[in-house]
Amino acid sequence: MKTKRTFYLAFIVMVSLMAFKSHDVPGTHLKKAAVKKPNIIYIMADDLGYGDVGFNGQVKIKTPNLDRMAGEGMIFNQHYSGTAVCGPSRASLMTGTNTAHGHIRELSAWTASGKPVDLLKEEVTVAEELKRAGYKTGIIGKWGLEEGAGTGAPNGQGFDYFYGYKTHMEAHHYYPEYIWQNGQKIVLKDNNPAQKKGTYSNDAFTSKAIGFIKENKNKPFFLYLPFTAPHNEITVPEDSKKQYENLGWTKRPMTAGHYYHDAEGNTTYAGMVSRLDRYVGQILAALKEQGLDDNTLVIFTSDNGPGFDNGFFNSNGSLKGRKLNLYEGGIRVPFAARWPGTIKAGSKTTLASAFWDFLPTACEIAGIKPSSKIDGISYLPILTGKEANQKKHDFLYWEINENQGPWQAIRMGKWKGILAYEKPFELYDLDADPAESTNVAGSNPEMVKKIRETMVSTRTESLEFPLTKRKSHYGNDAN
Repeated sequence: MKTKRTFYLAFIVMVSLMAFKSHDVPGTHLKKAAVKKPNIIYIMADDLGYGDVGFNGQVKIKTPNLDRMAGEGMIFNQHYSGTAVCGPSRASLMTGTNTAHGHIRELSAWTASGKPVDLLKEEVTVAEELKRAGYKTGIIGKWGLEEGAGTGAPNGQGFDYFYGYKTHMEAHHYYPEYIWQNGQKIVLKDNNPAQKKGTYSNDAFTSKAIGFIKENKNKPFFLYLPFTAPHNEITVPEDSKKQYENLGWTKRPMTAGHYYHDAEGNTTYAGMVSRLDRYVGQILAALKEQGLDDNTLVIFTSDNGPGFDNGFFNSNGSLKGRKLNLYEGGIRVPFAARWPGTIKAGSKTTLASAFWDFLPTACEIAGIKPSSKIDGISYLPILTGKEANQKKHDFLYWEINENQGPWQAIRMGKWKGILAYEKPFELYDLDADPAESTNVAGSNPEMVKKIRETMVSTRTESLEFPLTKRKSHYGNDAN
């Protein structure tokens, strides 16, 4: 009798507990199964201008997939690259540091010693950070941070998988004779760079990227996808030019040399951008097909300002400058982020952010903190609609040093200061004058003084990249 009574009481208690836990009472929920951490895909164009995409006002070149991506997510109107040329810009993205503190502050063509410069082993990349959080990591496309110094291999910098170009000079040709897969050199026997025969490299990158997504669909992954379009050389398969032919466009004859350009530049350039847009559409379709759409943050941007356009496409929009200088057109880049269910569709932000902010953003998404000192600030709060929690930079810093000599620039709130070699100091009010048309340094001496002092105080010295005028070791085709 006692046994039956005990069993009955236990049964009543169990049923009561189950009923209690089924109600929506704070603190009484059963723990849900662990949700897979969000995937992160970072897509980077090469030399694509702020104004080269429809969502930033481009009218000649069609970018329907990018425009849809931006419409389904958030546009950053004031996002900046690491600097105005590829290598140091990409280093800034990977390490979360700006060019005041980074090891790579220019291309290897401009080192003081003449020696190549790679990422150092001790530099911590975003891929290394995310591997700590259990992510599968891959880079497919242009790495450009293993130039021959022996320390920059992507597989030694946190990436589980690499397919693409190691050096930036290799990436100058779209039909390469070889490609790198992890540490192995893969000969592409059907490719001929000069005759532009074989597989267009960016087509292969897209195929490999979709394969990476499928292979890792059941685990969190980080895919860094730096395409080389629309960087020189200006060439694209014929099918991508067709929609731009017979439109009465001004012709731009191209001459082949180091770059094996197609004969006519304008239709080719437009075709390159539209083919890049098609790649983005294929990536988004693959995510949806694999059921990963809602759990994947996709970012699209460019490594610096435009390098090709002579004004026909208005590639820098209303901004002054282009690749290789520090006016807004050289460093302000297109940026769209899509994450269905997390990022509000059709949203925009004027937050001033930069490449070095990506590493802390990725870390916050993954639930970890950066393991080394960085310059970046996570923009996850702005992505998730928590603008009140978004921290902001006191200032943003850039430098570049090529044929024109050293330039430094700082953005501090609405103010932008530029110190170019052997030129008067320039100061612009970006709120009133985003095109940097009127230098107001003379009427704002205190702000000039503050920015100049910050340029000195924030910068650490670099033996390879001093602020002195130098000559390129590689000739005029280094970029």
